[in-house]
Amino acid sequence: MDGRVSERDKMLAGAPYDPGAAELVTIRRRAQRLMRAYNQTIDGEDVRAELMRELLGTWNDAIIRAPFHVDYGKHIHFDAGCFVNFNCVILDVCEVRIGARTQIGPNVQILTADHPRDPARRALGEEWGRAITIGADVWIGGGAIILPGVTIGDGAIIAAGAVVTRDVGVGATVAGTPARMLPKTDGQG
Repeated sequence: MDGRVSERDKMLAGAPYDPGAAELVTIRRRAQRLMRAYNQTIDGEDVRAELMRELLGTWNDAIIRAPFHVDYGKHIHFDAGCFVNFNCVILDVCEVRIGARTQIGPNVQILTADHPRDPARRALGEEWGRAITIGADVWIGGGAIILPGVTIGDGAIIAAGAVVTRDVGVGATVAGTPARMLPKTDGQG
């Protein structure tokens, strides 16, 4: 070992990294091949299961409706009983952990990737990320966007179309752009 930190190690640590590094390109291409195969396979549950086991860090028999899109795949971890509806995008430059029985609506985006606000730094291709953690029994409505570094507590509800820029507490309901906490209801709504 020469003591240098790999671009993948930098990426997973949330430090600036070079997304064009050969190791990262190789992992993304592998993920693209697996996603393409999964998204084109409608029969053969054994084949689909094997593809998810190869693609994801932890699959745990999550039900994932195609099409499904990821950056790397291997940094995504599902606990048991999760459901992901059509056209979910998970950019996993850092780890994404999704708790048991969480339900994710169609067209949801879970984005760990981030970029400099300074255009000169963006032009250099600099990139980094921040991990996302989603608790157990969370419901994420269709079209919601979860931004880098967010933690969502157990039992939370993310309304359809919400853009989640900050942590969401246990049992909280958030809606809007940016997402804001809604008052508690009597549980009938």
